[in-house]
Amino acid sequence: MPATACSMQIRVLGCSGSIAAGCRTTAFLLDDDVLIDAGTGVGDLLLEQLERIDHILLSHSHLDHVLAVPLLADSVMRRRIGRPPIQVHALPATLEALRKHLFNGALWPDFTRLPSAEHPILSLHPFETGQVLEFSGGRRIEVLPALHTVPAVGFAVLPLPDSGRGAWVYTGDTAPDPALWQRLQTLPVASLVIETAFRNDEHQLATISRHMHPAALGRELAHLAPGAQVYITHIKPGELDPVMSEIGALRDRHAVHALTAGQVIELG
Repeated sequence: MPATACSMQIRVLGCSGSIAAGCRTTAFLLDDDVLIDAGTGVGDLLLEQLERIDHILLSHSHLDHVLAVPLLADSVMRRRIGRPPIQVHALPATLEALRKHLFNGALWPDFTRLPSAEHPILSLHPFETGQVLEFSGGRRIEVLPALHTVPAVGFAVLPLPDSGRGAWVYTGDTAPDPALWQRLQTLPVASLVIETAFRNDEHQLATISRHMHPAALGRELAHLAPGAQVYITHIKPGELDPVMSEIGALRDRHAVHALTAGQVIELG
């Protein structure tokens, strides 16, 4: 359920590009029931909080964004008996990767058929880029384009009607993508969570892996209207200071901050 009938909030569970002490991979919690990506940060939630999650939106199939899906299913299966399954929303290709490589009985049991095929703990729901998903309390999330090494998307949590606020946008893992900015130029953006996974001297690795580095970020932010808060995510452990130093040298017109686990962003 949303926090109130007229407000939403995003809690950052994880925003690191990999793991180390104090570093959790990508996961955001919208209010208390919608999980946006399911990295290792989900593991810091209490069992009672895990039980409240009814929807999981996945940006793509890479392990650092989906690892918590099977573990969450195992943790809450007994506590959710008699309730509808947790709905996992993703591109068809992402759902197929989960079926083939994760819920295959070898790497992990198939929780789309457990505790029974008639009443599973998880159900899989395809979406497509441009689709707007609707949730209780008038909440709407638009699926945004992204450009990565596997089929991928970002998400925009759209403002509630008459709130006068802008959208919270999460790019997911992406290289520079004109299609993303074409859409964002028509969307009022209050907060932009955008990845910068590598330093400038690793620009070739960033290009190969379809991630951002600070110089590329600067070119992308030139497309963003003034006034938005910009948060950097997916920085590798130990790389926060050099990456943010290079971003600071851009002298961008936007307020740019490193995202932190535990941070709460009020959406109005």
